[in-house]
Amino acid sequence: MTAPRRLLLVNGPNLNLLGVREPEIYGTETLDDVVRIATGAASRHGFEVRAVQSNHEGVIIDAIHDARTDCSGIVINPGGLTHTSVVLRDALSGVALPVAEVHISDVAQREEFRHFSYVADVAAVHVIGEGVAGYATAVDLLVDVISGRAEG
Repeated sequence: MTAPRRLLLVNGPNLNLLGVREPEIYGTETLDDVVRIATGAASRHGFEVRAVQSNHEGVIIDAIHDARTDCSGIVINPGGLTHTSVVLRDALSGVALPVAEVHISDVAQREEFRHFSYVADVAAVHVIGEGVAGYATAVDLLVDVISGRAEG
């Protein structure tokens, strides 16, 4: 059976405020820009994107669970859940899909509490601090993983 040519794009809490919230950290691009960038990158590889943003952890978990039936990978910016959610980590691990973790800012250069990621050990790809352009990088690298082209 051929793997679905769809990626789940997940943006966590507060990412709906991109372009408004702390533009000196996150830039002026909006969540719509993020979806457009990721969709464009996926399209170049023959993939489509289903985009989900929620400020509610359970909605995100449900979307991740649903992805196991019709997606071949997950690109996720978990927002603040990165540093707090074992449940999110377990959901990503449980669906057994390749994951790309994205952060717009360089979290290692920010507050101490942002230095730890519960997602890091389940993600095959990490794109940190590239701004919203990092979503395209994450899609490109994740497609390489899905296609077996990633260097190990």
